[in-house]
Amino acid sequence: MATISQIKMTARQFQQLGEDPAGVRLELVDGNIAVSPSPLPRHSYVEKRLSNILLNHIIENDLGELLGDTDTVFGPHDVRRPDLIYFKKERTYLIQEDQAIEGSPDLCVEIVSPGSGSVDRRDKFKQYADAGVPYYWIVDPQLKTIEAFRLVGGKYRASGRAQGTQTIALAPFPELTIPLGKIWFPARKK
Repeated sequence: MATISQIKMTARQFQQLGEDPAGVRLELVDGNIAVSPSPLPRHSYVEKRLSNILLNHIIENDLGELLGDTDTVFGPHDVRRPDLIYFKKERTYLIQEDQAIEGSPDLCVEIVSPGSGSVDRRDKFKQYADAGVPYYWIVDPQLKTIEAFRLVGGKYRASGRAQGTQTIALAPFPELTIPLGKIWFPARKK
């Protein structure tokens, strides 16, 4: 992710910029506008498949709301767009129809893209923990892994990991079994 501004901007100022230009995703990181390319097909495929599994479970059990790629304010100078965010039913009041979300989700999910691994595993890891996000999942389509973390005493602790075609149940959805083999982009012949 490259930084393209020199003036420290507030989250409010960033929100006034409006929608992102075509082909890029903008986030505000410590007051600087950061740009990253739009997701590639592998990333999008995993996001849609995992979203489908989670959303069906959330709706069937009336658990709350799942959103994707939505501006979420994590501090006065930080606006991120996690790939997926989940809010428990009792916290859905934080979601307003026509504005960025101001309040930490109950779960943030990041899907690693080429070049985003260190941001997802270091920068967002710390930022989400500092913001009090109780659960954080990192999904790596290239390695075909999912890693789950739970906030304990202000720091993330590993709470689950699976790879390949394994199935796994992760908090905050302990009753949901996720079949990893169904979320990875299939091998295609040319």
